[in-house]
Amino acid sequence: MALYSGHINKLIEELAALPGIGSKSAQRLAFHLINMPKDRVKRLTDAILDARENVRYCKECYTLTDSDVCPVCANRNRNHKMIMVVENTRDLAAYEKTGRYEGVYHVLHGAISPMLGIGPGDIRLKELIERLKGDVEEVIIATNSSLEGETTAMYISKMIKPTGIRVTRIASGVPVGGDLEYIDEVTLLRALEGRIEM
Repeated sequence: MALYSGHINKLIEELAALPGIGSKSAQRLAFHLINMPKDRVKRLTDAILDARENVRYCKECYTLTDSDVCPVCANRNRNHKMIMVVENTRDLAAYEKTGRYEGVYHVLHGAISPMLGIGPGDIRLKELIERLKGDVEEVIIATNSSLEGETTAMYISKMIKPTGIRVTRIASGVPVGGDLEYIDEVTLLRALEGRIEM
């Protein structure tokens, strides 16, 4: 027997399908949305639709942006000879919060995971190699300290080493199994400053 009407159940199901939202949170969000003024609900739905319609990948680093080139890549004051490789846009945002990294990024949109059937061709490695044909002096590998992140880091290192470009890995101030997006700025900064040659 359904506890709520069809419309409420459908809303709860859709919200529960979002990452990090369990059934109780979905239920709370559904009732909050239902009780919001209609103009606020419309602004929220318009913002979601607008973002889905207009957000795309940066042509240089592949982070999410609403213009052809993201603000970091467009900034000529950044050191474009230093590229930090991260797994996702949230990791990029975490490093940007430190306010101390002056290079640019490359977003892989995942990590190599043979167990999940994700190989090198399934993430943005080909695009990274293409970028390295330009004037690049250092690639900082800042993938997560998980098995997948470490596998990806080793793969990237082996690909880049023959080119003569310096390859470094962030230091282990980041806990093993930890996701960069949840780590505080000081720990991220220490990991960046303590990076090591690979």
